[in-house]
Amino acid sequence: MTYCLSRRILTITGQVQGVGFRPFIYKTALKCKLSGTVRNSPEGVLIEIQGDCCNHENFDKALKEDLPRLARIVSLQEKKIELINDETEFCILSSTAGEGHCVLISPDVATCPDCFNDMNDPDNRRYEYPFTNCTNCGPRYTITRSIPYDRPVTSMSCFPLCEKCSEEYTNPLDRRFHAQPNACKDCGPKVWLTDNKGHEFEGIDNGIVKLAEFLAEGKIAAVKGLGGFHLVCDASNSTAVQTLRERKNRPDKPLAVMVKDMAEADKIADLSENDHELLEGIQRPIVLAPKSSNYPLASEIAPDTDFIGLMVPYTPLHHVLIKHFSKLKPSPAALVMTSGNMSSAPICIGNREALTRLPDIADIFLFHNRDILIRVDDSVARSVPEFNSEQAEKVEAQSAGTDFRTVFMRRARGYTPSPVFLAKSGPCVLGTGPELKNTLCITKGDQAFSSQHIGDMQNLETLQFWKEIRLHLQNILQVKPKLIVHDLHPDYMTTELASEIGKIEEIPTTSLQHHYAHIYSVLAENKHSGPAIGLALDGTGLGEDRTIWGGECLFIDNEKLKNKRLARFTHLRLPGGEAAVREPWRIARGAARDLGIDAERLPLPEKFSAGAKMLDQMLDKDINCPSTSSCGRLFDAISAMLGLCSTITYEGQAAIILEKIQDLGERGQYICPVKKISGNSLNDDTNDLIEICTGELFKQAYSDYVAGVSSGIISRKFHKGLISGLADCAEIISKQTGIKTVGLSGGVMQNLTLAVELPSELCKRGLTPLVHRVLPPSDACISLGQAVYGQQMLNIESTD
Repeated sequence: MTYCLSRRILTITGQVQGVGFRPFIYKTALKCKLSGTVRNSPEGVLIEIQGDCCNHENFDKALKEDLPRLARIVSLQEKKIELINDETEFCILSSTAGEGHCVLISPDVATCPDCFNDMNDPDNRRYEYPFTNCTNCGPRYTITRSIPYDRPVTSMSCFPLCEKCSEEYTNPLDRRFHAQPNACKDCGPKVWLTDNKGHEFEGIDNGIVKLAEFLAEGKIAAVKGLGGFHLVCDASNSTAVQTLRERKNRPDKPLAVMVKDMAEADKIADLSENDHELLEGIQRPIVLAPKSSNYPLASEIAPDTDFIGLMVPYTPLHHVLIKHFSKLKPSPAALVMTSGNMSSAPICIGNREALTRLPDIADIFLFHNRDILIRVDDSVARSVPEFNSEQAEKVEAQSAGTDFRTVFMRRARGYTPSPVFLAKSGPCVLGTGPELKNTLCITKGDQAFSSQHIGDMQNLETLQFWKEIRLHLQNILQVKPKLIVHDLHPDYMTTELASEIGKIEEIPTTSLQHHYAHIYSVLAENKHSGPAIGLALDGTGLGEDRTIWGGECLFIDNEKLKNKRLARFTHLRLPGGEAAVREPWRIARGAARDLGIDAERLPLPEKFSAGAKMLDQMLDKDINCPSTSSCGRLFDAISAMLGLCSTITYEGQAAIILEKIQDLGERGQYICPVKKISGNSLNDDTNDLIEICTGELFKQAYSDYVAGVSSGIISRKFHKGLISGLADCAEIISKQTGIKTVGLSGGVMQNLTLAVELPSELCKRGLTPLVHRVLPPSDACISLGQAVYGQQMLNIESTD
């Protein structure tokens, strides 16, 4: 028999460190009867394999078909090298460090089935151990200081392995081989329970079991988890939920709940197949799903919406807690799990930090001593029916056979720091993000690393969080930006940060208008290059004309970096500026007066009657009444005009209530005309615009309101009319320009009705809608748009 011996070196990049990749290579090489070595390096994973050609082919097949649960190959390069005589073994070599690397950092992932079985087996030494993990699951990003991902650079470095754990860690055939957080009750982190003054409870054998008892009694707890603390209480106890709301100063915004398993989840919500996949997958976000007809939890959890935010346990600690809590409560037992912070502040990660910031909210604290290095909130997602021209009416399409896509409301734990893969490579650019729902983004080659949710940049704690993440991402990616891109608004904290960093680190800066950044982002996600129409629909963003934009139709060419505003919504005035955002009755009253409607017939809470006269004077004299084309403010105005929401306690509340009450049986719609204000051309430099006459929507809704038409019918006709007007505008501009691609972005695209029906309506017009599938369409995507804009700017400069 003739053998064809050869030796190759493979350089593999991607998510290939800390995911059991080297043990997989080791076992595959042994199975394929190949000798050689494997090691982590800055370039990626380096594999040298030697053996018969047929065995090489079997090895390559396994690389394609049998990868570990968390591994992801981005690139594979190979070359033949000289044979090594008399080599008979395959070995795993120690990792090597160096400048730069081509490795993706794994996000934190949910407990795998094998570890779940270990911790539920009374005969297993990890029975109910709350930090059980292996190479297929457990913490990654939140405990990692730098790359290569090895135990000494994680927060597990202070926990020496016991003899049994060390045997697992050093055995290439064990699934815990080089599982960096590997530990057990003898050598790993511990939990303990205290009151809200930090005094540890004595005589407690199992702090988690005792915690479950306290929660069943109606107590509120602060529980240290994976990426920070949760505030926890019994989700069926109305008194406990309302007390949590009062203490946290979160009167209305929906709260997320955790249940033991999918059987319990199905009792609380009507779940689609995609919902099941999200809830049971490795990321396990909070999933927004329709409440079941026999919804059993406290009404105070999500009073404004027919949806509930559900999650199932994703760490061993959560598994143990909900297991014991479920023994004390009737099915379906559920725990409120909301971020451990005061409203608008970052989530707590340190024990002392939590005791300092949360003692007025939580009665008891569950601590552990594994440090959280990077704070990460839970991700939030929802399943949305895939759009096509036949599904335009299926707002709540949950029927069998319906295809779904995932829309993120917040992208953090489980997904960060996985990159967005770009159409082309380029220099490193930092996008500083927006003021609200902030993320930052750093590019590296053809990958864009959008950070986890950071929050609203309105306090020093969030500012510090932003700085921590910027430095951490640059450190683990080992890059330095060549350019910083920030928002056009001069007073945003992120604009000031860009200027500060640019001066200190000698990095040039530039700005990009907020809504242009939205469209650059959705085009980048879809790897679209060249001209596109963009519909940017959100609450606010400083425009090039210094007015407040938010309902815009744009021309974007992300190759030539040409941007132009082509159309906008009818202007609304905001009497009192920011006060009008908090009190939508002001916007409704202003719209009524500007449109010649009798404002006195609008519903107005008694407490605002005196202020209404002063507001009328402000409108008459146009004092502190900035104009806006905002889509979000239009929703606010309609909601307030119907008496649904005169004041808000969280962003989007008025729109959420307005969408909730739709009468889906209504087939009529309001007319939303689209007209040219004056001549408009892509080839001129004028500011002439098309107007999407959304003021007409308000007038028609008002007419129905005073005629006694139900709010549900009015809401439905408004939504359908707005969608039709937007599609008409895009179609007109498409015919004018020949552009068929329409990018959809902005926080309003998290509205389920628009997320389903607007793309479908565009499809009917022969247009190709592009939507967000990796990042949220809200302002969380802004930093990506900024970063890719800056990257292309540098690419263009380098070719001039």
